[in-house]
Amino acid sequence: MRILSMPLIVATLLVGCREDPEPTPSDSGTSQQDSGVPGDDAGVPGDDAGVPGDDAGVPEDPLPSGPPVPQGPPNVPEFNPAFPGQTRAPAIQTKTPIQVTEIASGFRNPWAIAFLPDQRMLVTEKATGSLYIVTQQGAKSPAVSGLPAVDARGQGGLLDVEVSPDYAESQRIYWTYSEPRTGGNGLTVARARLVDGAQPRVENVQIIFRMMPTLESTLHSGGRMVFTPDGKLFVTLGERSILAGRVQAQDVKSHLGKVVRINPDGTVPQDNPYLGNPEAKPEIWSVGHRNVLSAALDSQNRLWTVEMGPQGGDEVNLTEAGKDYGWPTIGYGEEYSGAPIHQSPQAPGMEQPVYYWDPVIAPSGMTIYSGTLFPEWRNNLFIGGLASQALVRLMVRNDRVVGEEHLLKNLNARIREVVQGPEGALYLLTDATNGKLLKLTPQ
Repeated sequence: MRILSMPLIVATLLVGCREDPEPTPSDSGTSQQDSGVPGDDAGVPGDDAGVPGDDAGVPEDPLPSGPPVPQGPPNVPEFNPAFPGQTRAPAIQTKTPIQVTEIASGFRNPWAIAFLPDQRMLVTEKATGSLYIVTQQGAKSPAVSGLPAVDARGQGGLLDVEVSPDYAESQRIYWTYSEPRTGGNGLTVARARLVDGAQPRVENVQIIFRMMPTLESTLHSGGRMVFTPDGKLFVTLGERSILAGRVQAQDVKSHLGKVVRINPDGTVPQDNPYLGNPEAKPEIWSVGHRNVLSAALDSQNRLWTVEMGPQGGDEVNLTEAGKDYGWPTIGYGEEYSGAPIHQSPQAPGMEQPVYYWDPVIAPSGMTIYSGTLFPEWRNNLFIGGLASQALVRLMVRNDRVVGEEHLLKNLNARIREVVQGPEGALYLLTDATNGKLLKLTPQ
């Protein structure tokens, strides 16, 4: 474990972000392998003052004002926001000096972190299909044995991992992965009992959900999971990028381009929104998504997601039951060739994003801060930025983004994952062949 060049990091955070380089089309769309080029692939109130119902009667601080975070010109300047503040919110700056500690390194394209009850961490490696247990001191276990094979091409591989809410009794963990199948592959959710020890393993592996239909694609798997307090599990599903998948994103007969909601054993909750439609996949929660790689619950247990756009059009959504989020009919981006995708960014019956980016940040991983180490961050969204090579912070008031900050630009690293630890620190993974596990605390 080591502290990363603290004077430089603190100074950078205090003076704000330097201008971003012009982002390459990245992590959002068509044909390349998780590299920040095409194909790689919510912000709730700050200062304890932004979630409806929180801090009733407490005066809010004045809203931020001024220019946005420096960025390039929009790819689609002819598309205007649907409402003020939907994009390019005023730049804000964290006042608390931040210490960045490297806990461990040597991960090959790590993807996700989940905490065990003793504050050790489960860390997935996308490219190798390996799962590790890592201590707070940086000691890494041998790879957990017993996981099924993955299709690790492109954006596939071993993706998210979560610890069951009843882990103390069941020792059960859940993970998502790209499953090799006859005729192609698809996002799959599995669960098993984790047998801890010097040679950790999983046993009693059960597949509880398969994205259908199966397609031959190495792109847009989705794969984030979120457990809810009432014992349900959200899973985000990409539309596979290829045209055969893209056209299914708004089709309720397909899982592609959806958020689904299941019980922990894979059965369907009886209050899911499409149960009354005999043609619909009963697991569906919402439709019209492109490739959701960021998902988290706010203090009201509402689901926020951040979705990768193509060239332009990354978007933050408050993702509600039975709603259509528009892809590919509407959006704020264009093809990587520059060809148009959408006639308009708005259409009747389709939801507008709470916020969007053009050019993109290429979002991956998200947490909504609820800790006490950084009081000024309470209820802010933190999103890993791949193309932006930043930890993106959004301040939200009344479900609108009112401020944006790009942290850790000086690391020059693609941020794949961000989670809040039990003690209120933020933990990050950098997406690289020598990926790092980092911890953010006040200096």
